[in-house]
Amino acid sequence: MHLTYHTDYALRLLMLLAVEDARLHTIAEIARRYGVSRNHMMKISRTLVAAGFITPVRGRNGGLKLAAPAEKINLGAVISVTEDNFNLVECFDAEKNSCVISANCGLRNPLRHALQAFLETLRKYTLQDLITIPGSYKDLRTLFGTEVAP
Repeated sequence: MHLTYHTDYALRLLMLLAVEDARLHTIAEIARRYGVSRNHMMKISRTLVAAGFITPVRGRNGGLKLAAPAEKINLGAVISVTEDNFNLVECFDAEKNSCVISANCGLRNPLRHALQAFLETLRKYTLQDLITIPGSYKDLRTLFGTEVAP
């Protein structure tokens, strides 16, 4: 299985918003902190806003925040929205399939089962789970450059 950079940075953006939930974050700031282009982060944030995972706050002191508590944001749901497809092999895409053995190939079913298991596993986790692995919250706050409260 392979996730796109779009999904990778969408998860990173959500983790930042969850760890630093007391304030709003601008797209420019998030892009700078992760070392990605502002345009790329803008595209990611649009996806997450459209799916209802984050909320934009407009105005001079505006920015982004989580649309729901971290424990309500399902990892599988985020990945389902941010990935453009789950075509693991050519025959998963009926429009582009030109494989000459696809009609009699036994690979498709095991791969479909693996994909289903992958997505089922991800649906068992929330954004809160990603930031509350023992010790990770403090470590993430340090990595994000946020002062850790005593």
